[in-house]
Amino acid sequence: MSCCCEFKGCNEETKISAVIFDLDGTLLDNGSASRGVLSGFLAKYGKELDKEKEEKRRVGMTQQEAVAVILKDYELPLTPEQFITEITPLYRERWTEGKALPGANRLINHLKKNGVPMALASNSQRENIDVKISYQDGWKESFSVIIGSDQVKSGKPSPYLFEEAAKKMGVDASNCLVIEDSLVGVKAANAAKMKVVAVPSRGEVDCYLLADTVLHSLLEFQPELWGLPPFDDWLDNTLPIEPIHVSGVYVNGALHESTENATVALPGQVFGLYFGWANFHADMNFKVLVSHGANKRINICLIDPNSDHMYEQQRMQIHLVGYIRAFDNKELTSKELEKLEEYKSIARASLDLPSFTYSF
Repeated sequence: MSCCCEFKGCNEETKISAVIFDLDGTLLDNGSASRGVLSGFLAKYGKELDKEKEEKRRVGMTQQEAVAVILKDYELPLTPEQFITEITPLYRERWTEGKALPGANRLINHLKKNGVPMALASNSQRENIDVKISYQDGWKESFSVIIGSDQVKSGKPSPYLFEEAAKKMGVDASNCLVIEDSLVGVKAANAAKMKVVAVPSRGEVDCYLLADTVLHSLLEFQPELWGLPPFDDWLDNTLPIEPIHVSGVYVNGALHESTENATVALPGQVFGLYFGWANFHADMNFKVLVSHGANKRINICLIDPNSDHMYEQQRMQIHLVGYIRAFDNKELTSKELEKLEEYKSIARASLDLPSFTYSF
């Protein structure tokens, strides 16, 4: 296992010629949009959601496996079929709000432009996969193969999904790269004898032991390390990204849900050093440098010479439009803090370019 920045790359014998993606948690953030569905459903039956349990389980499970666990844990008076029939429409209503994770569209479009075959192999049922990706522009057309767990003998961690995807693409398993967020997905890639990059969801720390490479975000992915065409979209030291939106109360150089210092949740895979625009009032926009690490704290640095204390405890809207780099620590290290002025200078110059403009 290694981080992408340390990975030495594949040799000619294992050169990658096709990429297989997982969907939920790897390319698509449906979790944020669907939050509250299960809680509301359970409330109808007089049950209360166990948040601690829900955060730690069911990542990568098939629908049947997840349903069986829910029915047992909450002692619901339903058959699996009844549960699925009742709750699926509630989730489908939220799938319209699903968002591509940072770097997902960039990577899909890059591989498609360079003629690299791609497959989508998910533990979801095929019908649900089709619904989810129908709300993402160009995704259905980008994948030459799309497979759900109901189309093979068994889902992940068995290798059948990935083996079938490779077979349909006409590519040997040894020349396929799998990109996954879950431990069961990484195990399935190992079983299929494929290389695997993990971008772990929260709680999937065991991915670090089994994957060839572990990333915090798809923005860290370097295609050239796998014998694939490199990206060509960096502008000097910065990368334009699809805008990421977050809001909260500005307190002591960080963003909080309220003045009581509750944590604000960013979309999955937002990890590293970013920059963008902040807005305190309708007519006041500011350039900001933002870091987000494993401690989930959103650190805010106002780039322009303003008095930070003037905005203490005020509501702030942030729109991240650029990415500078990843970092492996919960906080910026002392060495990185010494480079803060350099990072601010890079962000300040980039935000003057047309590629990084944003209108509130």
